Amino acid sequence: MDIGTAKPGMAERARAPHHLIDIRDVTEPMNVAQYAALARSAIDAIAARGRPVLVAGGSGFYLKSFFAPVADDVAVPAGLRALVAARLAAEGVSALVGELRRLNPDGLGSLDLANPRRVSRALERCLASGKSLGQLAAAFGAQPPPYAGWRLELMELTRPPAELDRRIAARAGEMIRGGLVGEVRGLLAAGLKKNPSAARAIGYREAVEALEGRLPMEKLESEIVKNTRALVKKQRTWFKTQLPSDRKVIDLSPG
Repeated sequence: MDIGTAKPGMAERARAPHHLIDIRDVTEPMNVAQYAALARSAIDAIAARGRPVLVAGGSGFYLKSFFAPVADDVAVPAGLRALVAARLAAEGVSALVGELRRLNPDGLGSLDLANPRRVSRALERCLASGKSLGQLAAAFGAQPPPYAGWRLELMELTRPPAELDRRIAARAGEMIRGGLVGEVRGLLAAGLKKNPSAARAIGYREAVEALEGRLPMEKLESEIVKNTRALVKKQRTWFKTQLPSDRKVIDLSPG
């Protein structure tokens, strides 16, 4: 996935070593726990060479994994996940909520009971661990910081909203002209839709919709722009509430 991700090209990679790029086939999913483990391995190797480490870009949730625990060690067997999914399909989310209430007599806390995915995940974790949601939360909160003893500096690069809008529009046009539709056509043939998180990435999901006839091709660029702007707004709010507040803010305003 090259064009729609804007990942560093070969010329950029030749200037400095890059890590965790092109490590998954398009059909292979990635989650934050896998990412955190791979990142730690790369960082330890870089530090062993006496070099500083720069982490850039990506999902805000993945970035948070450097500052706080974001996953626990509860392993959910594939068979159990399939059983919960089958029950959800056959009986609906209310049946899963009822089972969760039975396993959690002290309550379900702030769990969104109208969200089938979150209810399913909560039930899977209770069944797999034999613990209540409260016990799981307590164990999660007791985990040490992932980089205790390291010096971490967080820098936020900001631009005025108007400048961001201009760059978003320009980027969407570059993606289209750079061959995004052709790239996605090839990725679909390679099994892109087997990896829902990749297929839903902005730029890719709109191109899939256009290729499958659910979005007029002439509206592809504007749809990417609209969805990117919505994501930027969501990200800015997320960064303010979920990442350390003592970060250094660098204004990249033109001039």
